[in-house]
Amino acid sequence: MTHIHGENVAEVNTEAGARMEKSVQDLSRAMSTIRTGRASIALLDPIKVDYYGTSTPLSQMATLATPNPTTLTIQPWDITQLGAIEKAIQLSDLGINPANDGKIIRLAVPPLTSERRQDLVKRLHDVIEQHRVAVRNIRRDANEAIKQLEKGKSISEDEGKRGHDLIQKTTDDAVKRINAAGAAKEREILEIG
Repeated sequence: MTHIHGENVAEVNTEAGARMEKSVQDLSRAMSTIRTGRASIALLDPIKVDYYGTSTPLSQMATLATPNPTTLTIQPWDITQLGAIEKAIQLSDLGINPANDGKIIRLAVPPLTSERRQDLVKRLHDVIEQHRVAVRNIRRDANEAIKQLEKGKSISEDEGKRGHDLIQKTTDDAVKRINAAGAAKEREILEIG
């Protein structure tokens, strides 16, 4: 468990706010790997390829491109790795079959079925909830730090109460931003056409 430190309420709130901001930013990164109806290079971020015994991110061994809204292309820098890349894609939960022409792997991003869209929305809700929990854990740590300041007589009881209120306001703001980002991504997933 990471602890939040500070000499006063403002420092505790600043540190908690910075950590919550990291959670909000991480949510954006995590959501970029959940596909929508459009092709996006971010869909390939979670794919790791066995490159001479080392699990290597696909982006570190190939040129990735989206020549059009429904196609991704992967051009390995080392042509001998085409098979390994193809295998990694097939083993991933991407649900797209790679087409290998001997030089480039093409991925045709199929339109999402309504069932697949619902699965993606469920996965999105799980990711959003994980980030809300992370923010609430930061709030708990910050409140604990304020209690420690009260116990050590660094701040008065009234300052402690104001501190808890401030931490709650910071938490509410972070959760609101997480919810808004999640709602926008959900609309993107459910958008047809």
